[in-house]
Amino acid sequence: MKNRLRELRAAKGWTQDELGKRVKVSRQAINALETGKHDPSLDLAFRLAVEFGLPVEQVFENPYPEA
Repeated sequence: MKNRLRELRAAKGWTQDELGKRVKVSRQAINALETGKHDPSLDLAFRLAVEFGLPVEQVFENPYPEA
């Protein structure tokens, strides 16, 4: 799933480790999300959106835009 995590994280000046600690996942999990190797759970997607103060739709691209 395409996302803006790397861009948003860099704008805050956070490392992957810092973001991971803020949302209670590992640095490796953040890296896997940023590189598109894994999709977040719904819970994690919302925690990330809240951390950035954005709606989920502004962090993650809708994989089903026609729906």
